[in-house]
Amino acid sequence: MLSKQPLQFYSEPLPGVEVGELQGKLIVVEGPDAVGRSTQVARLKAWLEQQGHAVLDTGMGRSALASKGIAQAKEGHTLGPVTMTLFYATDFADRLENEIIPALRAGFVVITDRYIFSLMARGIARGEDSLWLEKVAGFALVPHAVYYLRAEVPTLISRTVMGRGQFDFWESGMDMRFGPDMYESFVRYQARVIRALDRMSMRYGFVTVDAAKPADQIYRELQRHIAGHFAPRKRPAKKAK
Repeated sequence: MLSKQPLQFYSEPLPGVEVGELQGKLIVVEGPDAVGRSTQVARLKAWLEQQGHAVLDTGMGRSALASKGIAQAKEGHTLGPVTMTLFYATDFADRLENEIIPALRAGFVVITDRYIFSLMARGIARGEDSLWLEKVAGFALVPHAVYYLRAEVPTLISRTVMGRGQFDFWESGMDMRFGPDMYESFVRYQARVIRALDRMSMRYGFVTVDAAKPADQIYRELQRHIAGHFAPRKRPAKKAK
């Protein structure tokens, strides 16, 4: 499942979808937990709308079909790694078919907080087969750009502690118990996720952004990159005096 032209399917196309009808832009913001993706997606959405673009923002775990089931399964802390992958793949498939593709048909800019790459990285971190994960996610569309907010584990720890003040069970990989406590498990699990995303970076053509920088600096860098995907707007001609 190597990188292809934007808005082609990586592998198996969804039935009834003509990629030539998809006139919008698909922008992905990727990265590990607590790296600041959601903040940047919200700011980019507001900026793109100010530029006159219709924007759909979406993200992992938000589908009408699977989001409640994922939340309920996580509450019991009994969700196995393969079941988790298939749950999130269902979530993605539902959003792709019912949100992302209709928005692209209508010419929207779709900006998504994580994509199939987080699904695969999480699976790899939990010991799943990478080729199987690629096949599971093969119905995804190739984005116009993937911006990989990359930070080392100490930065993620700092932002987790300063942000919510505690570690999350699932973001710490405690279902697999990578360490004796939540802190150690977070360190080891997130390091695995980062290594998996690093390996995908060249394969899928990620644009890597140093997420250890201040949020405003990251935002300006993303703006600069994303602006290059749109033709400059023509200024109205001045009336002759």
